[in-house]
Amino acid sequence: MGSGHAAQILDGKIPRLVLTAVATRSPARRPSLSGVKFFTEPTALLKSGLVDAVLIATPHPSHAPLALTALKAGLHVLLEKPIAVHKAEAVRLIAAAKRRPQQVFGAVFNQRTNPYYRKIRDLVRGGSLGAVRRISWTITNWFRSEAYYQSSAWRATWAGEGGGVLLNQCPHNLDLLQWMTGMPVRVRAHCHFGRYHDIEVEDDVSAYLEYKDGAHAVFIASTGEAPGTNRLEIVADGGRIVCEHDVLQLTRNTTPASVFSRTSRELFLTPGTTEEKLIGLGHGGQHSEILANFTVAILDGVPLIAPAVEGLHSLELANAMLLSAWTSQTVELPLNAALYEKWL
Repeated sequence: MGSGHAAQILDGKIPRLVLTAVATRSPARRPSLSGVKFFTEPTALLKSGLVDAVLIATPHPSHAPLALTALKAGLHVLLEKPIAVHKAEAVRLIAAAKRRPQQVFGAVFNQRTNPYYRKIRDLVRGGSLGAVRRISWTITNWFRSEAYYQSSAWRATWAGEGGGVLLNQCPHNLDLLQWMTGMPVRVRAHCHFGRYHDIEVEDDVSAYLEYKDGAHAVFIASTGEAPGTNRLEIVADGGRIVCEHDVLQLTRNTTPASVFSRTSRELFLTPGTTEEKLIGLGHGGQHSEILANFTVAILDGVPLIAPAVEGLHSLELANAMLLSAWTSQTVELPLNAALYEKWL
């Protein structure tokens, strides 16, 4: 990911953002770049005085320590997901960031730029569909081959990555889920470790989430299914949202289901509906939009699309699902950070 971010900056796709230094311990990932200084140790770059801001795209366990060092060095920070491996270190990192409000601290949750998810968030948070009753998200199009997991020694290990599909691929979906519908109050999950691959971490997850208002959600993820599915369905009192294959299907009840249920004298009649279909919205600016937003947040004070402090939510959901699987119990939220760290 670091190479990809660097390429976008070097190609001039991000106005007013200049690449001046790179830190990498991998010689194979060190291209010859005129005017760019290379470091073999990230802390040397952070203390070099050559940069105003840093983008951290390293193996997961180093995210929080490097971000903390960068913040202490007075730098603005853009941090790849997840912001930490477990909640306790994320809380410590966020506390340090809050002590430095003048420094911009963003996270690379690029899926927040997707117009489909932005529309869903507006519909749900805006209340136009009434209270949410049920959420179902099957996100199994994260297929990865055995070669993918063998490409780096840190991949798919507890020590090197802190988890599997929940810590690598699904931080995006877990972030979107809480961004669109809020945080649940309890989680019960079943995780399969190395079900499809020769790995020690989870590559298949089925989770049940309960919300304070009685709504519930089912979240299913895997890196071993092909063809995979990416289907999000949100059922509310006033209708239903289905998002799949770049189509957002919006069905509105002419009368809210709860009202119709109380007032109808018919035994089998259902509320009338209207249909709306949104297609061709594109996928937004993705990583380039996050980089551009980070730049104008620093230079112009524009609000961040994805403040890093909000990265705590997706991490907490991932941690809770793993803890639930390990203990075979329902996990209450907010998560007991010390308990999860002990289990990890």
